[in-house]
Amino acid sequence: MANPLSNLVRLVRVGATFARTGALRRMLEAFDPPPYARVALRLVTVPLAPFGLKGDPEMAPVPRAIDALGPAYVKFGQILSTRPDVVGRDLARELRVLQDKLAPFSVEAARETIEQELGRPVDEIYADFEPPIAAASIAQVHPAVERATGRKVAVKVLRPGVERRFKTDVDAFYFIAHTLELLIPSTRRLRPTAVVDHFAGVVAAEMDLRLEAASASEFRDNTRDDPLFQVPQILWDISARRVMTMEWVDGAPMGDNAALDAMGVSRTRLAERMIQTFLRHALQDGFFHADMHQGNLKVRGDGAIMALDFGIMGRIDPLTRRYYAEILYGFLDRNYRRIAEVHFEAGYVPADQDVDTFAQALRSIGEPIFGQDVSRISMGRLLAHLFEVTERFGMRTQTQLILLQRTMVVVEGVARSLDPQANIWTAAKPVVEVWIRDNLGPKAIARDIRDAAIVLARYAPRLPGIAEKFVIAADQDRTVKPAPAEARSRLAAAVASGAAGGLAAAGAALWAFGLIG
Repeated sequence: MANPLSNLVRLVRVGATFARTGALRRMLEAFDPPPYARVALRLVTVPLAPFGLKGDPEMAPVPRAIDALGPAYVKFGQILSTRPDVVGRDLARELRVLQDKLAPFSVEAARETIEQELGRPVDEIYADFEPPIAAASIAQVHPAVERATGRKVAVKVLRPGVERRFKTDVDAFYFIAHTLELLIPSTRRLRPTAVVDHFAGVVAAEMDLRLEAASASEFRDNTRDDPLFQVPQILWDISARRVMTMEWVDGAPMGDNAALDAMGVSRTRLAERMIQTFLRHALQDGFFHADMHQGNLKVRGDGAIMALDFGIMGRIDPLTRRYYAEILYGFLDRNYRRIAEVHFEAGYVPADQDVDTFAQALRSIGEPIFGQDVSRISMGRLLAHLFEVTERFGMRTQTQLILLQRTMVVVEGVARSLDPQANIWTAAKPVVEVWIRDNLGPKAIARDIRDAAIVLARYAPRLPGIAEKFVIAADQDRTVKPAPAEARSRLAAAVASGAAGGLAAAGAALWAFGLIG
Protein backbone atom coordinates (compact mmCIF):
# COMPACT_ATOMS: atom_id res chain seq x y z
CA MET A 1 0.00 0.00 0.00
CA ALA A 2 1.18 3.55 -0.70
CA ASN A 3 2.45 5.63 2.22
CA PRO A 4 -0.11 7.62 4.28
CA LEU A 5 1.13 10.97 3.01
CA SER A 6 0.48 9.95 -0.61
CA ASN A 7 -3.00 8.78 0.26
CA LEU A 8 -3.73 11.95 2.21
CA VAL A 9 -2.73 13.94 -0.85
CA ARG A 10 -5.12 11.83 -2.95
CA LEU A 11 -8.00 12.50 -0.55
CA VAL A 12 -7.31 16.22 -0.69
CA ARG A 13 -7.32 15.94 -4.47
CA VAL A 14 -10.78 14.35 -4.39
CA GLY A 15 -12.21 17.38 -2.60
CA ALA A 16 -10.30 19.75 -4.84
CA THR A 17 -11.55 17.97 -7.97
CA PHE A 18 -15.16 18.21 -6.83
CA ALA A 19 -14.67 21.93 -6.21
CA ARG A 20 -12.90 22.62 -9.49
CA THR A 21 -15.39 20.77 -11.71
CA GLY A 22 -18.44 22.30 -10.06
CA ALA A 23 -19.46 18.89 -8.72
CA LEU A 24 -19.42 20.16 -5.13
CA ARG A 25 -21.99 22.84 -5.90
CA ARG A 26 -24.14 20.31 -7.78
CA MET A 27 -24.01 17.83 -4.87
CA LEU A 28 -24.95 20.55 -2.38
CA GLU A 29 -27.97 21.39 -4.54
CA ALA A 30 -29.01 17.74 -4.73
CA PHE A 31 -28.67 16.86 -1.04
CA ASP A 32 -29.26 20.27 0.62
CA PRO A 33 -27.17 19.66 3.78
CA PRO A 34 -27.53 21.85 6.90
CA PRO A 35 -26.00 25.35 6.57
CA TYR A 36 -23.06 24.57 8.87
CA ALA A 37 -22.12 21.52 6.78
CA ARG A 38 -22.41 23.52 3.57
CA VAL A 39 -20.08 26.21 4.92
CA ALA A 40 -17.57 23.67 6.26
CA LEU A 41 -17.35 21.82 2.95
CA ARG A 42 -16.79 25.02 1.02
CA LEU A 43 -14.11 26.27 3.44
CA VAL A 44 -12.18 23.00 3.15
CA THR A 45 -12.45 22.35 -0.59
CA VAL A 46 -12.88 25.62 -2.52
CA PRO A 47 -9.40 27.05 -1.68
CA LEU A 48 -7.92 23.80 -3.01
CA ALA A 49 -9.85 23.87 -6.30
CA PRO A 50 -6.83 24.87 -8.45
CA PHE A 51 -5.13 21.61 -7.40
CA GLY A 52 -8.06 19.46 -8.51
CA LEU A 53 -8.34 17.47 -11.72
CA LYS A 54 -10.02 19.23 -14.61
CA GLY A 55 -11.83 16.26 -16.15
CA ASP A 56 -13.77 16.21 -19.41
CA PRO A 57 -15.49 19.62 -19.83
CA GLU A 58 -18.09 18.00 -22.09
CA MET A 59 -19.48 16.07 -19.11
CA ALA A 60 -21.89 17.27 -16.45
CA PRO A 61 -20.05 18.34 -13.25
CA VAL A 62 -20.54 15.26 -11.03
CA PRO A 63 -19.74 12.55 -13.60
CA ARG A 64 -16.90 14.78 -14.81
CA ALA A 65 -15.31 14.78 -11.34
CA ILE A 66 -15.88 11.05 -10.80
CA ASP A 67 -14.49 10.12 -14.21
CA ALA A 68 -11.39 12.26 -13.59
CA LEU A 69 -10.71 10.52 -10.27
CA GLY A 70 -10.40 7.00 -11.67
CA PRO A 71 -12.09 3.63 -12.26
CA ALA A 72 -12.95 2.77 -8.66
CA TYR A 73 -14.79 6.08 -8.26
CA VAL A 74 -16.55 5.44 -11.56
CA LYS A 75 -17.84 2.13 -10.23
CA PHE A 76 -19.38 3.95 -7.30
CA GLY A 77 -20.94 6.51 -9.63
CA GLN A 78 -22.49 3.72 -11.68
CA ILE A 79 -24.32 2.48 -8.59
CA LEU A 80 -25.63 5.96 -7.78
CA SER A 81 -26.91 6.31 -11.36
CA THR A 82 -29.50 3.60 -10.64
CA ARG A 83 -30.78 5.28 -7.47
CA PRO A 84 -32.97 8.28 -8.42
CA ASP A 85 -34.71 7.90 -5.05
CA VAL A 86 -31.35 8.58 -3.35
CA VAL A 87 -29.68 11.23 -5.53
CA GLY A 88 -32.73 12.58 -7.37
CA ARG A 89 -33.88 11.95 -10.94
CA ASP A 90 -31.80 14.70 -12.55
CA LEU A 91 -28.51 13.68 -10.94
CA ALA A 92 -29.18 9.96 -11.58
CA ARG A 93 -29.73 10.76 -15.25
CA GLU A 94 -26.46 12.74 -15.37
CA LEU A 95 -24.54 9.85 -13.80
CA ARG A 96 -25.71 7.32 -16.40
CA VAL A 97 -22.95 8.55 -18.69
CA LEU A 98 -20.56 6.63 -16.42
CA GLN A 99 -22.13 3.30 -17.38
CA ASP A 100 -20.97 2.97 -20.97
CA LYS A 101 -20.39 6.42 -22.49
CA LEU A 102 -16.94 7.35 -21.22
CA ALA A 103 -14.26 8.60 -23.58
CA PRO A 104 -12.84 5.59 -25.49
CA PHE A 105 -9.18 4.87 -26.04
CA SER A 106 -7.86 4.59 -29.58
CA VAL A 107 -8.62 1.77 -31.98
CA GLU A 108 -4.87 1.43 -32.55
CA ALA A 109 -4.29 0.76 -28.84
CA ALA A 110 -7.08 -1.83 -28.85
CA ARG A 111 -5.64 -3.60 -31.91
CA GLU A 112 -2.20 -3.63 -30.29
CA THR A 113 -3.62 -5.23 -27.13
CA ILE A 114 -5.47 -7.89 -29.16
CA GLU A 115 -2.38 -8.81 -31.16
CA GLN A 116 -0.24 -9.04 -28.02
CA GLU A 117 -2.81 -11.24 -26.25
CA LEU A 118 -3.84 -13.53 -29.11
CA GLY A 119 -0.50 -13.66 -30.91
CA ARG A 120 -2.02 -13.01 -34.34
CA PRO A 121 -2.77 -9.95 -36.49
CA VAL A 122 -6.21 -8.49 -35.90
CA ASP A 123 -7.10 -8.77 -39.59
CA GLU A 124 -6.39 -12.49 -39.46
CA ILE A 125 -8.89 -12.94 -36.61
CA TYR A 126 -11.64 -10.50 -37.58
CA ALA A 127 -12.89 -9.70 -41.07
CA ASP A 128 -14.08 -6.34 -39.80
CA PHE A 129 -13.05 -4.53 -36.61
CA GLU A 130 -15.02 -1.35 -35.92
CA PRO A 131 -14.53 1.60 -33.52
CA PRO A 132 -15.88 1.11 -29.98
CA ILE A 133 -19.61 1.45 -29.33
CA ALA A 134 -19.34 1.47 -25.53
CA ALA A 135 -16.58 2.58 -23.20
CA ALA A 136 -16.64 2.11 -19.43
CA SER A 137 -14.14 2.52 -16.63
CA ILE A 138 -12.22 -0.69 -17.18
CA ALA A 139 -12.78 -1.76 -20.79
CA GLN A 140 -14.48 -0.88 -24.06
CA VAL A 141 -16.42 -2.96 -26.60
CA HIS A 142 -15.84 -3.13 -30.37
CA PRO A 143 -18.24 -4.64 -32.92
CA ALA A 144 -16.44 -7.06 -35.22
CA VAL A 145 -17.01 -9.93 -37.63
CA GLU A 146 -15.28 -13.23 -36.95
CA ARG A 147 -13.32 -14.18 -40.05
CA ALA A 148 -13.65 -17.95 -39.56
CA THR A 149 -17.47 -18.01 -39.38
CA GLY A 150 -18.64 -14.63 -40.68
CA ARG A 151 -20.80 -14.02 -37.60
CA LYS A 152 -20.97 -10.69 -35.82
CA VAL A 153 -19.24 -10.58 -32.43
CA ALA A 154 -18.49 -8.17 -29.60
CA VAL A 155 -14.84 -7.76 -28.61
CA LYS A 156 -14.09 -6.44 -25.13
CA VAL A 157 -10.63 -4.95 -24.59
CA LEU A 158 -9.14 -3.67 -21.32
CA ARG A 159 -8.02 -0.06 -21.11
CA PRO A 160 -4.24 0.37 -21.24
CA GLY A 161 -2.81 0.90 -17.75
CA VAL A 162 -6.13 0.33 -15.96
CA GLU A 163 -4.57 -2.05 -13.45
CA ARG A 164 -2.17 0.61 -12.20
CA ARG A 165 -4.86 3.30 -11.93
CA PHE A 166 -7.20 1.00 -10.05
CA LYS A 167 -4.48 0.04 -7.56
CA THR A 168 -3.93 3.74 -6.82
CA ASP A 169 -7.64 4.25 -6.09
CA VAL A 170 -7.88 1.19 -3.86
CA ASP A 171 -4.81 2.31 -1.88
CA ALA A 172 -6.74 5.49 -1.02
CA PHE A 173 -9.76 3.44 0.04
CA TYR A 174 -7.57 1.34 2.33
CA PHE A 175 -6.17 4.53 3.83
CA ILE A 176 -9.69 5.72 4.63
CA ALA A 177 -10.59 2.34 6.17
CA HIS A 178 -7.48 2.15 8.35
CA THR A 179 -7.92 5.76 9.46
CA LEU A 180 -11.53 5.11 10.47
CA GLU A 181 -10.59 2.01 12.46
CA LEU A 182 -7.78 3.88 14.24
CA LEU A 183 -9.55 7.14 15.04
CA ILE A 184 -13.12 5.89 15.48
CA PRO A 185 -12.98 2.46 17.19
CA SER A 186 -16.76 2.04 16.93
CA THR A 187 -16.37 1.63 13.16
CA ARG A 188 -14.39 -1.59 13.62
CA ARG A 189 -17.68 -3.44 14.01
CA LEU A 190 -18.38 -2.53 10.39
CA ARG A 191 -15.04 -4.04 9.29
CA PRO A 192 -14.23 -1.30 6.77
CA THR A 193 -10.90 -2.90 5.83
CA ALA A 194 -12.65 -6.21 5.12
CA VAL A 195 -15.18 -4.34 3.01
CA VAL A 196 -12.39 -2.77 0.95
CA ASP A 197 -10.73 -6.20 0.65
CA HIS A 198 -13.95 -7.58 -0.76
CA PHE A 199 -14.46 -4.68 -3.18
CA ALA A 200 -10.85 -4.80 -4.36
CA GLY A 201 -10.99 -8.54 -4.96
CA VAL A 202 -14.20 -8.34 -6.94
CA VAL A 203 -13.13 -5.52 -9.23
CA ALA A 204 -9.58 -6.86 -9.62
CA ALA A 205 -11.20 -10.01 -11.04
CA GLU A 206 -12.78 -7.76 -13.70
CA MET A 207 -9.30 -7.11 -15.01
CA ASP A 208 -8.74 -10.73 -16.03
CA LEU A 209 -11.18 -11.29 -18.87
CA ARG A 210 -10.58 -15.05 -18.73
CA LEU A 211 -12.37 -15.04 -15.38
CA GLU A 212 -15.19 -12.97 -16.83
CA ALA A 213 -15.49 -15.41 -19.72
CA ALA A 214 -15.72 -18.31 -17.28
CA SER A 215 -18.43 -16.48 -15.31
CA ALA A 216 -20.39 -15.84 -18.50
CA SER A 217 -20.11 -19.49 -19.48
CA GLU A 218 -21.36 -20.70 -16.09
CA PHE A 219 -24.15 -18.11 -16.04
CA ARG A 220 -25.22 -19.18 -19.54
CA ASP A 221 -25.41 -22.82 -18.40
CA ASN A 222 -27.50 -21.86 -15.35
CA THR A 223 -29.99 -19.80 -17.36
CA ARG A 224 -30.16 -21.99 -20.46
CA ASP A 225 -33.78 -22.99 -19.78
CA ASP A 226 -35.05 -19.43 -19.22
CA PRO A 227 -36.50 -18.15 -22.52
CA LEU A 228 -36.69 -14.58 -21.20
CA PHE A 229 -33.08 -14.27 -20.09
CA GLN A 230 -30.17 -14.52 -22.51
CA VAL A 231 -26.43 -14.76 -21.94
CA PRO A 232 -24.17 -14.49 -25.04
CA GLN A 233 -21.89 -17.38 -25.97
CA ILE A 234 -18.17 -16.94 -25.30
CA LEU A 235 -15.72 -17.61 -28.15
CA TRP A 236 -12.91 -19.15 -26.14
CA ASP A 237 -10.42 -19.55 -28.99
CA ILE A 238 -10.23 -15.78 -29.51
CA SER A 239 -10.33 -14.68 -25.87
CA ALA A 240 -7.47 -14.10 -23.42
CA ARG A 241 -6.57 -12.19 -20.25
CA ARG A 242 -7.11 -8.71 -21.73
CA VAL A 243 -9.42 -9.59 -24.63
CA MET A 244 -12.78 -11.37 -24.65
CA THR A 245 -14.90 -12.18 -27.67
CA MET A 246 -18.58 -13.15 -27.44
CA GLU A 247 -21.52 -13.45 -29.77
CA TRP A 248 -23.33 -10.25 -30.69
CA VAL A 249 -26.86 -9.65 -29.33
CA ASP A 250 -29.33 -7.10 -30.67
CA GLY A 251 -31.86 -5.24 -28.56
CA ALA A 252 -32.86 -1.91 -27.04
CA PRO A 253 -30.81 -0.49 -24.14
CA MET A 254 -32.50 -1.14 -20.81
CA GLY A 255 -32.21 2.55 -19.97
CA ASP A 256 -33.97 3.79 -23.14
CA ASN A 257 -37.64 3.87 -22.17
CA ALA A 258 -38.66 5.48 -25.46
CA ALA A 259 -37.08 2.63 -27.43
CA LEU A 260 -38.74 0.04 -25.21
CA ASP A 261 -42.11 1.68 -25.71
CA ALA A 262 -41.55 1.78 -29.49
CA MET A 263 -40.83 -1.95 -29.44
CA GLY A 264 -44.10 -2.59 -27.61
CA VAL A 265 -42.37 -3.97 -24.49
CA SER A 266 -44.41 -3.68 -21.29
CA ARG A 267 -42.17 -1.78 -18.90
CA THR A 268 -44.35 -2.82 -15.97
CA ARG A 269 -43.80 -6.53 -16.70
CA LEU A 270 -40.13 -5.88 -17.50
CA ALA A 271 -39.61 -4.20 -14.10
CA GLU A 272 -41.20 -7.18 -12.36
CA ARG A 273 -39.07 -9.58 -14.41
CA MET A 274 -35.89 -7.71 -13.41
CA ILE A 275 -36.61 -8.24 -9.72
CA GLN A 276 -37.74 -11.87 -10.05
CA THR A 277 -34.88 -12.87 -12.34
CA PHE A 278 -32.28 -11.54 -9.93
CA LEU A 279 -33.86 -13.31 -6.95
CA ARG A 280 -34.11 -16.62 -8.82
CA HIS A 281 -30.44 -16.47 -9.75
CA ALA A 282 -29.38 -15.56 -6.20
CA LEU A 283 -31.59 -18.06 -4.36
CA GLN A 284 -31.76 -21.02 -6.72
CA ASP A 285 -28.27 -20.96 -8.22
CA GLY A 286 -26.34 -18.96 -5.63
CA PHE A 287 -24.64 -17.27 -8.61
CA PHE A 288 -25.92 -13.92 -9.83
CA HIS A 289 -25.07 -10.93 -11.99
CA ALA A 290 -23.86 -8.32 -9.50
CA ASP A 291 -23.62 -5.34 -11.86
CA MET A 292 -27.14 -5.15 -13.31
CA HIS A 293 -27.25 -1.46 -14.21
CA GLN A 294 -28.82 -0.25 -17.45
CA GLY A 295 -25.50 -0.07 -19.29
CA ASN A 296 -25.03 -3.83 -18.93
CA LEU A 297 -28.50 -4.87 -20.08
CA LYS A 298 -30.45 -4.97 -23.35
CA VAL A 299 -34.03 -5.98 -24.06
CA ARG A 300 -35.30 -8.10 -26.97
CA GLY A 301 -38.56 -7.41 -28.75
CA ASP A 302 -40.26 -10.21 -26.77
CA GLY A 303 -39.24 -8.58 -23.47
CA ALA A 304 -36.33 -10.94 -22.77
CA ILE A 305 -33.47 -9.48 -20.73
CA MET A 306 -30.00 -9.83 -22.25
CA ALA A 307 -26.96 -9.48 -19.99
CA LEU A 308 -23.79 -8.08 -21.57
CA ASP A 309 -21.13 -7.77 -18.90
CA PHE A 310 -19.98 -10.41 -16.42
CA GLY A 311 -17.03 -8.79 -14.71
CA ILE A 312 -18.76 -8.62 -11.32
CA MET A 313 -20.63 -11.77 -10.34
CA GLY A 314 -21.84 -12.75 -6.88
CA ARG A 315 -21.81 -16.16 -5.26
CA ILE A 316 -23.45 -17.23 -1.99
CA ASP A 317 -23.32 -20.64 -0.33
CA PRO A 318 -26.48 -22.73 0.36
CA LEU A 319 -26.62 -21.88 4.07
CA THR A 320 -26.38 -18.14 3.46
CA ARG A 321 -29.08 -18.47 0.78
CA ARG A 322 -31.32 -20.06 3.36
CA TYR A 323 -30.77 -17.26 5.87
CA TYR A 324 -31.29 -14.64 3.18
CA ALA A 325 -34.53 -16.26 1.94
CA GLU A 326 -35.90 -16.62 5.45
CA ILE A 327 -35.16 -12.98 6.27
CA LEU A 328 -36.88 -11.84 3.08
CA TYR A 329 -39.82 -14.17 3.68
CA GLY A 330 -40.08 -12.95 7.25
CA PHE A 331 -40.44 -9.36 6.07
CA LEU A 332 -42.93 -10.41 3.38
CA ASP A 333 -44.94 -12.30 6.00
CA ARG A 334 -44.30 -9.61 8.64
CA ASN A 335 -42.98 -12.34 10.95
CA TYR A 336 -40.45 -10.23 12.83
CA ARG A 337 -39.82 -12.84 15.50
CA ARG A 338 -38.64 -15.32 12.84
CA ILE A 339 -36.42 -12.69 11.21
CA ALA A 340 -34.80 -12.07 14.60
CA GLU A 341 -34.30 -15.81 15.19
CA VAL A 342 -32.62 -16.20 11.79
CA HIS A 343 -30.17 -13.39 12.62
CA PHE A 344 -29.25 -15.21 15.84
CA GLU A 345 -29.03 -18.65 14.13
CA ALA A 346 -26.73 -17.21 11.48
CA GLY A 347 -24.54 -15.56 14.10
CA TYR A 348 -25.18 -12.12 12.60
CA VAL A 349 -26.26 -10.76 15.98
CA PRO A 350 -24.27 -11.61 19.17
CA ALA A 351 -25.86 -14.31 21.33
CA ASP A 352 -25.90 -12.04 24.40
CA GLN A 353 -28.56 -9.82 22.80
CA ASP A 354 -32.27 -10.32 23.51
CA VAL A 355 -34.20 -11.88 20.62
CA ASP A 356 -37.54 -10.32 21.61
CA THR A 357 -36.07 -6.83 21.82
CA PHE A 358 -34.40 -7.35 18.45
CA ALA A 359 -37.70 -8.56 16.95
CA GLN A 360 -39.40 -5.42 18.23
CA ALA A 361 -36.71 -3.30 16.60
CA LEU A 362 -37.23 -5.17 13.31
CA ARG A 363 -40.92 -4.39 13.51
CA SER A 364 -40.02 -0.71 13.66
CA ILE A 365 -38.30 -1.21 10.29
CA GLY A 366 -40.95 -3.22 8.48
CA GLU A 367 -44.24 -1.69 9.54
CA PRO A 368 -43.59 1.90 8.39
CA ILE A 369 -42.39 0.66 5.00
CA PHE A 370 -45.36 -1.59 4.38
CA GLY A 371 -47.66 1.24 5.32
CA GLN A 372 -46.34 3.42 2.50
CA ASP A 373 -47.75 4.03 -0.96
CA VAL A 374 -46.54 1.46 -3.52
CA SER A 375 -44.20 3.95 -5.17
CA ARG A 376 -42.45 4.55 -1.82
CA ILE A 377 -42.00 0.92 -0.76
CA SER A 378 -38.25 0.57 -1.12
CA MET A 379 -35.79 -2.22 -0.49
CA GLY A 380 -33.11 0.46 -0.34
CA ARG A 381 -34.96 2.21 2.48
CA LEU A 382 -35.44 -1.06 4.33
CA LEU A 383 -31.74 -1.91 4.10
CA ALA A 384 -30.83 1.56 5.37
CA HIS A 385 -33.14 1.18 8.37
CA LEU A 386 -31.94 -2.38 8.99
CA PHE A 387 -28.35 -1.10 9.08
CA GLU A 388 -29.23 1.52 11.67
CA VAL A 389 -31.03 -0.97 13.92
CA THR A 390 -28.48 -3.80 13.70
CA GLU A 391 -25.72 -1.34 14.59
CA ARG A 392 -27.36 -0.89 17.99
CA PHE A 393 -27.37 -4.67 18.49
CA GLY A 394 -23.68 -5.15 17.66
CA MET A 395 -24.20 -6.80 14.27
CA ARG A 396 -20.94 -7.04 12.32
CA THR A 397 -20.77 -6.31 8.61
CA GLN A 398 -21.32 -9.50 6.62
CA THR A 399 -18.89 -9.22 3.72
CA GLN A 400 -20.42 -12.24 1.97
CA LEU A 401 -23.68 -10.28 1.66
CA ILE A 402 -22.22 -6.98 0.43
CA LEU A 403 -22.61 -7.75 -3.28
CA LEU A 404 -26.02 -9.33 -2.73
CA GLN A 405 -27.39 -6.31 -0.87
CA ARG A 406 -25.80 -3.82 -3.23
CA THR A 407 -27.13 -5.61 -6.29
CA MET A 408 -30.62 -5.78 -4.83
CA VAL A 409 -30.56 -2.01 -4.40
CA VAL A 410 -29.33 -1.56 -7.99
CA VAL A 411 -31.98 -3.91 -9.39
CA GLU A 412 -34.69 -2.01 -7.53
CA GLY A 413 -33.36 1.24 -8.98
CA VAL A 414 -33.46 -0.15 -12.54
CA ALA A 415 -36.98 -1.50 -11.98
CA ARG A 416 -38.16 1.88 -10.70
CA SER A 417 -36.63 3.61 -13.74
CA LEU A 418 -38.83 1.36 -15.90
CA ASP A 419 -41.94 1.68 -13.75
CA PRO A 420 -42.04 4.19 -10.88
CA GLN A 421 -44.89 2.15 -9.35
CA ALA A 422 -42.86 -1.09 -9.30
CA ASN A 423 -43.42 -2.91 -6.01
CA ILE A 424 -40.35 -4.97 -5.18
CA TRP A 425 -42.15 -6.88 -2.44
CA THR A 426 -45.07 -7.98 -4.64
CA ALA A 427 -42.62 -9.08 -7.33
CA ALA A 428 -40.34 -10.89 -4.86
CA LYS A 429 -43.00 -12.82 -2.96
CA PRO A 430 -43.72 -15.67 -5.43
CA VAL A 431 -40.00 -16.31 -6.02
CA VAL A 432 -39.20 -16.42 -2.31
CA GLU A 433 -42.26 -18.58 -1.54
CA VAL A 434 -41.28 -21.15 -4.17
CA TRP A 435 -37.73 -21.29 -2.82
CA ILE A 436 -38.95 -21.71 0.77
CA ARG A 437 -41.34 -24.49 -0.29
CA ASP A 438 -38.71 -26.36 -2.29
CA ASN A 439 -35.83 -25.94 0.13
CA LEU A 440 -37.29 -25.89 3.64
CA GLY A 441 -40.17 -28.36 3.34
CA PRO A 442 -40.28 -32.14 4.16
CA LYS A 443 -38.79 -33.20 0.82
CA ALA A 444 -35.92 -30.75 1.26
CA ILE A 445 -35.20 -32.13 4.75
CA ALA A 446 -35.22 -35.67 3.37
CA ARG A 447 -32.90 -34.61 0.55
CA ASP A 448 -30.46 -33.06 3.04
CA ILE A 449 -30.44 -36.29 5.08
CA ARG A 450 -29.83 -38.32 1.94
CA ASP A 451 -26.95 -36.06 0.88
CA ALA A 452 -25.41 -36.28 4.37
CA ALA A 453 -25.67 -40.07 4.29
CA ILE A 454 -23.94 -40.18 0.89
CA VAL A 455 -21.08 -38.02 2.15
CA LEU A 456 -20.69 -40.12 5.31
CA ALA A 457 -20.69 -43.30 3.23
CA ARG A 458 -17.69 -42.00 1.30
CA TYR A 459 -15.78 -41.56 4.56
CA ALA A 460 -17.01 -44.81 6.16
CA PRO A 461 -13.63 -46.62 5.81
CA ARG A 462 -11.96 -43.78 7.73
CA LEU A 463 -14.55 -43.48 10.50
CA PRO A 464 -13.01 -46.10 12.85
CA GLY A 465 -9.64 -44.33 12.80
CA ILE A 466 -11.27 -40.92 13.31
CA ALA A 467 -13.35 -42.24 16.21
CA GLU A 468 -10.28 -43.87 17.79
CA LYS A 469 -8.35 -40.58 17.64
CA PHE A 470 -11.29 -38.83 19.24
CA VAL A 471 -11.45 -41.36 22.11
CA ILE A 472 -7.67 -41.13 22.70
CA ALA A 473 -7.85 -37.32 22.77
CA ALA A 474 -10.77 -37.43 25.19
CA ASP A 475 -8.86 -39.83 27.46
CA GLN A 476 -5.82 -37.59 27.47
CA ASP A 477 -7.89 -34.50 28.22
CA ARG A 478 -9.37 -36.20 31.28
CA THR A 479 -5.88 -37.39 32.31
CA VAL A 480 -7.33 -40.85 32.81
CA LYS A 481 -5.33 -43.95 32.02
CA PRO A 482 -6.08 -44.90 28.41
CA ALA A 483 -8.05 -48.04 27.76
CA PRO A 484 -6.27 -50.93 26.06
CA ALA A 485 -5.72 -50.39 22.36
CA GLU A 486 -7.94 -53.30 21.42
CA ALA A 487 -10.84 -51.98 23.51
CA ARG A 488 -10.47 -48.51 22.02
CA SER A 489 -10.52 -49.92 18.51
CA ARG A 490 -13.66 -51.92 19.26
CA LEU A 491 -15.34 -48.82 20.67
CA ALA A 492 -14.36 -46.70 17.68
CA ALA A 493 -15.57 -49.34 15.24
CA ALA A 494 -18.85 -49.65 17.11
CA VAL A 495 -19.38 -45.89 17.05
CA ALA A 496 -18.60 -45.66 13.33
CA SER A 497 -20.62 -48.66 12.25
CA GLY A 498 -23.54 -47.60 14.44
CA ALA A 499 -23.59 -44.13 12.94
CA ALA A 500 -23.30 -45.44 9.39
CA GLY A 501 -25.91 -48.09 10.00
CA GLY A 502 -28.31 -45.61 11.54
CA LEU A 503 -27.99 -43.24 8.61
CA ALA A 504 -28.39 -46.08 6.14
CA ALA A 505 -31.54 -47.22 7.91
CA ALA A 506 -32.91 -43.68 7.96
CA GLY A 507 -32.16 -43.30 4.27
CA ALA A 508 -33.85 -46.59 3.45
CA ALA A 509 -36.93 -45.58 5.41
CA LEU A 510 -37.16 -42.23 3.68
CA TRP A 511 -36.78 -43.89 0.30
CA ALA A 512 -39.47 -46.44 1.15
CA PHE A 513 -41.93 -43.69 2.03
CA GLY A 514 -41.16 -41.90 -1.25
CA LEU A 515 -39.60 -38.82 0.32
CA ILE A 516 -36.37 -39.15 -1.63
CA GLY A 517 -35.60 -40.51 -5.05
